[in-house]
Amino acid sequence: MNNRELFDLLKAWLAISLAFAIVFSGAQITSYSFLIMLAISLFTVGLGFILHELGHRTLARKYNCRAEFVADNKMLIFAILVSFFGFVFAAPGAVMINGHLTRDSYGKISLMGPLTNIILACLFLPLSFISGIFSLIGFYGFVTNIWLGVFNLIPVWNFDGKKILNWNKGIYTLVLIIGLALFALQFFPFIRTI
Repeated sequence: MNNRELFDLLKAWLAISLAFAIVFSGAQITSYSFLIMLAISLFTVGLGFILHELGHRTLARKYNCRAEFVADNKMLIFAILVSFFGFVFAAPGAVMINGHLTRDSYGKISLMGPLTNIILACLFLPLSFISGIFSLIGFYGFVTNIWLGVFNLIPVWNFDGKKILNWNKGIYTLVLIIGLALFALQFFPFIRTI
């Protein structure tokens, strides 16, 4: 990993963690709860974002392609600004891939990101049933990762969902159903909420 890619990953990680912390704290950026949410977001969103992008990058490189994450500075600023309105629209950048790919390999590379987030959401979910700080980490780790996974499955623009759908409609539908079912869990009262 070169210095520019590392800087872009860190910049994007900080920006989307900040955006989620603003939403989760109700935009109370001078409060103690904002600092707690920022720390939790740096860990939970950080894992989700970094592993999502590295999933794309790693598989692309296995297909003998050059792959590198490049941040989108305008979208990072946009994500922070809209978070003050109570939601996150995060398109922090993308893994740029150069090389020959078939529709099959491109679809699999695209699947790696959302699938990584869905798996992370499932790993965070059990923590939400433990009391104290683990409950917060579990709940917000679950929510942020399932949100990132489902958001990236939207089949428009340059999102992963469009590439997966073009590759294999059956796999896209299965992953989308699993993602939406998990997404719906956050609204059930047995999941820890604040």
